[in-house]
Amino acid sequence: MKKILLVDDEEGIRFLYREEFLDEGYEVVSAINGEEALEKFKRERPDLVVLDIQMPGMNGIEVLRQMKMERPDLPVVLSSAYQEFKQDLGAWASDEYVVKSSDLQELKEVVRKLLG
Repeated sequence: MKKILLVDDEEGIRFLYREEFLDEGYEVVSAINGEEALEKFKRERPDLVVLDIQMPGMNGIEVLRQMKMERPDLPVVLSSAYQEFKQDLGAWASDEYVVKSSDLQELKEVVRKLLG
């Protein structure tokens, strides 16, 4: 079973994503901030990360950089409510960028594609 690490400071988003990915047959681990994400990333060895950008403390771009330095082949999907982050050079290191929406179809398709 493929393992997804969900990183978002919003409890509602974590709950929604978790339920959707569990229904899709994935194992799901979640983190509320960048520091917890890096800890779980090392301990849990996820197959894919869905990562929010705007979080208190360490932002998602910094978390992405640290994860990619350790595991450059790890698929990371940046998920943000803000389209403009797509232009950030740091976001280009991600494998995909999905704007948050109540319709999770795009996110689920991206995850399916990246996990093969």
